[in-house]
Amino acid sequence: MSTPYSQQPQSTAAPSQKFRSRAAELLQSADIEIDGSRPWDIRVHDPRLYARAFAEGSIGVGEAYMDGWWDCTRLDEFFARLFAARIDDKVVTWKDGLRSAQARLFNLQSRSRSFEIGRHHYDKGNRLYQYMLGKHMMYSCGYWKDAQTLDEAQEAKLDLICRKLRLESGMKLLDIGCGWGGMVKFAAERYGVEAVGVTVSEQQANYARESCRGLPIDIRLEDYRNIEGHFDRIVSIGMFEHVGYKNYRTYMETARRLLAADDGLFLLHCIGTNTSVNKTDPWIARYIFPNSMLPSARQITTAIEGLFIFEDWHNFGADYDRTLLQWLHNFRVHWDELKNDYDQRFYRMWTYYLQASAGTFRSRRSQLWQVLLSPNGVRGGCRVPR
Repeated sequence: MSTPYSQQPQSTAAPSQKFRSRAAELLQSADIEIDGSRPWDIRVHDPRLYARAFAEGSIGVGEAYMDGWWDCTRLDEFFARLFAARIDDKVVTWKDGLRSAQARLFNLQSRSRSFEIGRHHYDKGNRLYQYMLGKHMMYSCGYWKDAQTLDEAQEAKLDLICRKLRLESGMKLLDIGCGWGGMVKFAAERYGVEAVGVTVSEQQANYARESCRGLPIDIRLEDYRNIEGHFDRIVSIGMFEHVGYKNYRTYMETARRLLAADDGLFLLHCIGTNTSVNKTDPWIARYIFPNSMLPSARQITTAIEGLFIFEDWHNFGADYDRTLLQWLHNFRVHWDELKNDYDQRFYRMWTYYLQASAGTFRSRRSQLWQVLLSPNGVRGGCRVPR
């Protein structure tokens, strides 16, 4: 019995072998084998994969995985090795240059586009995220210093932020990109603050309003550029990745305008990258986070110049690896409850996304930063908890 790809035209055999040889050579530099026996080796089911990968780059590789053309037992370790060897930098297509030009010419994170990420990603269904994220519904890196479970790691992260911000009862806190309201709820219950949370996701806003019912919390569905009011403290967790380099200065100017007093504090919690870029990975942009991009340290420091003083810069990016694998575990454990709402292609896409992301942090190509900022500097200095 023939397979769908066993009767390829003779004319494609030589090019296919050429692409396979090139792929094997690249992967060997990362100690990855084609059809090898180790968990991070790939198993190829359709030889058209090689040409697709070289022609389309990360989109071709990711879509081929979603289509079942290849598999890998430990995608997280495959990607960690791939990124550590910088193989992704060695396969560049003409479309990559086109995407960079588009990002330079257009503001992909403009006001008119700001709600796209909410509709595309965060509105996929609250049940999916409830199963995956744990009781605090935090879609950002946990703090695993002394934690044993995901819920403990997320609670430790939330409390760390509150202590860094020196929250006190009666203060007014703004959360830019509040998600499902986990941060503002924790701060109101544990530290007695009033809070405003802002999101661009309708489903997040609905969930947060219900979750925070009875607390002095206002959940708003709006773009960060439209926020009005004055606040004693500001926090932003996992939202700056959607701002875009053309808007970093505007974002920081907005935060400074909203911070009421000269002794206020602003904590930025975000994923960062080691070099400055103007776009994200194209597969991530198409299927997971449209119009997203990761900031570099230089881009952040440039954006805050003359507006804020750095009080602290804390990197615990290695903790994101463990967080992502716990999300992956939760997603897989609850797949039977979810599969009536999502198909098998979504399952492959979602597990690919979570494991590829874990690989970027394991390879240290991505970082997780908590940056504490003050308008004029904390008198006497700021000793920040860890």
